[in-house]
This record gives sequence, C-alpha cells and structure tokens, in this order.
Amino acid sequence: MKKEKRAAILVVDDEHGVRQAFNLVLKDDYHVLLAGSGEEALHLFSRNSLDLILLDIRLPDIDGIDLLRRFKETDPGTEVIMVTAVKEVQTAVTAIKSGAYEYIIKPFDVDEVLTVISRALEKRRLVKEVTYLRRELERYHPFEKMVGKDIRMTRVFDLIATIAPSDAAVLIQGESGTGKELVARAIHNLGPRKKEPFVVVSCAAIPPTMMESELFGHNRGAFTGAIHTNLGKLEMAHRGTVFLDDIDTMDIAMQAKLLRAIQEKEFERLGGHKIIKVDVRFIAASNKHLPQLIAQGRFREDLFYRLNVFPVGLPPLRERREDIPLLLDHFLDVYAKKTGLPRKTFSGNALTALKRYHWPGNVRELENLVERLCTVTRSPEIRLNHIAAAGIGVNPKLRGIPLKEAIGAFEKKYIEEVLEGVGWNKTKAAKILGIHRNTLSAKLGD
Repeated sequence: MKKEKRAAILVVDDEHGVRQAFNLVLKDDYHVLLAGSGEEALHLFSRNSLDLILLDIRLPDIDGIDLLRRFKETDPGTEVIMVTAVKEVQTAVTAIKSGAYEYIIKPFDVDEVLTVISRALEKRRLVKEVTYLRRELERYHPFEKMVGKDIRMTRVFDLIATIAPSDAAVLIQGESGTGKELVARAIHNLGPRKKEPFVVVSCAAIPPTMMESELFGHNRGAFTGAIHTNLGKLEMAHRGTVFLDDIDTMDIAMQAKLLRAIQEKEFERLGGHKIIKVDVRFIAASNKHLPQLIAQGRFREDLFYRLNVFPVGLPPLRERREDIPLLLDHFLDVYAKKTGLPRKTFSGNALTALKRYHWPGNVRELENLVERLCTVTRSPEIRLNHIAAAGIGVNPKLRGIPLKEAIGAFEKKYIEEVLEGVGWNKTKAAKILGIHRNTLSAKLGD
C-alpha cells in the first residue's frame, strides 16, 4: 500500500533552542524544515512545497508580519501560524488580518500547539478540496456507470483493473463520445489515489495563451488582469490524478513544458520563480491518431511515449452493437430515477432501428437521444415513429422537410431493409415489423 505523504512544515525562528524544540515535537508526524532568518525562510519557501509555516514575528533581518504577507501573496494556500514571546493584542490583530491562521505565545504548551497545527492543516486540505469541487461541479455528469458486455469492452474493463494500482501514465484513445473520461475516472477510483482529487483539464476548451496558467497557475501581476495568485490544475491535483482531455489540441510549445513537468514532477507558476513539487498521476485522452500527428510535426514524439505507458483503446458504439440494448436500458433507468417519472420502454421495431443506426456520436449521442425521447414522448412506449421524428435513421437530405414526409421516407427505407434481410419474404418481414402481411403489401403498393 502506498505510504501517505507527510505534510511539510517550515519553522522560522532566530533562536536555535526554539527551532530544535519544534523539530523534536513535530518530526515524528511531519516533514520539518528549519530556518533561522527571514532570508533563509524565503530560500526554503521558494524550493519546497509547504503546507504550514510556524513564523516568529521578531526576526533579525525581516519583520515577521512583512514576511507573512510575502508568503501569502506568493501562495495564499499555505497556512501560517505566528509565534512570539510578546503578548500584544494589536500585533495579533495585524497578523490575523494579514492572513495568519493563528497566533501563539512562547513558551507554548505542546498539546495546544499540536492541536492548532492539526486544525490549520485540516483547513488547508478543506480549502483545496472546496476549490476543486467548485470547478468539478461545473463538469458534473450524472451518467457515471460504464456499461457493456461486448468482448472488446470486457477487455477494457480487465485492463482498467490491471493498471489502476500503478502510478504510470495512461493514454486513452477513441472517438468522441466513447467514454474516455469515464475510463479515466474508473482508473482513478480503483487506484490508491481514489481519496485524492481527480482534476480534469479540457485542453480543447482552453485558449493556448491561457494553458500555462491553467496547468501551472500564476502569481499576482504575472499578466494583465492577474490580480490574485491562482493555483494551477497540477497543484490542485497534488497526490491525485490529472486527466488531460483532448491532449492533441495542446500546442507544441506547451507540450514541451508539460513534458518537463511530467518528468521532473515540478514546475514554476507563471510569473514566479518558486519550484513547486507535485505528486500526480497523468491520464491523457485523444480522439485523434497521435502517431499521424507526430509524423505531421503537430505532436511531440517524446511526450507521446511518456504518456503511452499504458495505452487504452475504446471501440466506437457501431462496433459493439450488442451493447446498445444494455445502454438503452441503463439510460432509461437513469432518466426515471432522475425525474421520478415511470420508466419508459422501446418497442421492438424501435430497438431494431436503433441497433442498426451507425451512431456517429457514440454513447454520448445515445444518452442524449434517450433523454430527449423520454422528455417529449407522452406514451409509455417509445416507438419507431418517435425515433424517426428525432432524426435517427433518416437520411440527412431529408432533414428540413415536413414531418409526415420524413416519417414516410424513413418507413419505406426501413421496410426495404427488413425485406432485404429476409430475402424479400413478405411473411417473415411482416412478422418482424409487427404488422399484417396485407398491411405490408399495402405499404409497398402491391
């Protein structure tokens, strides 16, 4: 089992005895760094990812309050507890207003200090989690369950279970709508990082000029409009997983910076010089053939091999038609639970038509269709005319014509396909279509 990483605490005090006292109390549970001056503290702060700072107000070279403000300006997420031998109410108020979590007086009670430190670290964790959840809520997707019994999908499920415990990078490739993000989430949720953040970076939705800030964050003043220091997605995902969706849309220059971050597990915020170390697992996805993009000079070969440690290929829905009835049932159940309305069903003819449809939008298209049909269909059964009205199985050339004509054209085409499938045996075709043989003959103009 992966050992949980200990929180990093920086103790800043000009008294050697005080530094050693803190080190003795904290070293068993935390990773402790010691600094005897403000300059030494800034040096350590710039080269380490810190969770908490115990800061003496009176230092020989830099005023403690000024140092506090510099820490908080660079990294608002780092909690700071002020330590002093002088009990001054005004100083305490100034420290709290400047961003300090708490103010403790020397000589300190060990149990009290440990309690304050524990609360400060818990606050840091919660703030980080809330920040992540606020962004993730915008991407919330109710249909999380992966469905399928096709042999290609069962192989994918087996592969997910095999690679989930690893920390190595994963590259998921498949057409749009095949469920690449669901696979990434499944890998994360089955692995040792499941209790840590799963952070999505939608590369296609982020302008190239903003990608570096999105991934690595930025310091205040890094560019016009940067009025606050913001954490990047990699920092938010510390100890968790980063999912880079549509990685093929990232420009070459940014690919080089990402490659370095993956290799070194560190980066600098835009406009800053502090080295930020992160522990994340990278999962990337693309609906393009990346080797072809490499040949065209549009994707870095070294980044491809860095990400393609565990390749996962997802088949399009048209290549696993056996799963269509399962998916339809699943989304009908989901919609009924979501709305509290009675569960609808598909007629045999409608189901046959849906199984024959080519599904260019894959599972996502099927999911959206089910919700649309459940919303607009008043009868408990969704029939052939309902899916025809939704445009499924209709030649694109027929779109825009009156509904009656479109339904008629679809019906004629569907009858011909059924007849062709049974060798033009009208009796068998009528049985499949669920109509009398005389009705079929009438529709054919016999």
